[in-house]
Amino acid sequence: MSLTLILVIMTSIISYQAFNSPATMGKLIFYPYAIKERGSSEWYRFLSGGFIHGDWGHLIINMIVLYQFGNFLEDGFIQVFGAGLGQILFILLYITAIIISDIPSYFQHQNNPGYRALGASGATSALVFGYILFNPWAWFAFPPLPALLYGVAFLWYSSYMEKRGADNIGHNAHFWGAVYGVLFTLISAFAFQPALLQYFWFKLLQGPTSPSFIG
Repeated sequence: MSLTLILVIMTSIISYQAFNSPATMGKLIFYPYAIKERGSSEWYRFLSGGFIHGDWGHLIINMIVLYQFGNFLEDGFIQVFGAGLGQILFILLYITAIIISDIPSYFQHQNNPGYRALGASGATSALVFGYILFNPWAWFAFPPLPALLYGVAFLWYSSYMEKRGADNIGHNAHFWGAVYGVLFTLISAFAFQPALLQYFWFKLLQGPTSPSFIG
């Protein structure tokens, strides 16, 4: 069983439990104010909030993205770095992306007792942008754009919506999760397989192709 599938199953089970238990939801949700007030006993929330979701729609969308792009990136890491190291790097990317993508929101909302966040979107954004490094000109079905242009549009939109603050979506986590996904993949390539950096550059220079949609 792939690590991606294990993550999908684990996240779905924990989210389902939280749907049916407000106490579980409250215990696991990312809550910057509680982290600041209670200190290290609440640090687990940086991670646990990524394994619960607000409703079925939120969960299903994130799990579809996780399954599709996680499988690709997990297989890619195994092929490039080898089975052992590749799987370690993949799970490390996913787990640390949940944590790293929440840090900006923590500093922004640590004095706001009304702010809470949840969901795997920071980590799934990291996976999508790791995919973009490998296939910058693959076409996304929705929106119908090459992956690289989708990535640029996604970063701009996330930054714009975060500044507007007009909804309850964690655009900040989306933005920083995406950036982290690129940085983690590049640093891993530099440290363990430098030839992969040349591959990324080669794929980028190939330029756009005729539409052949994924999604």
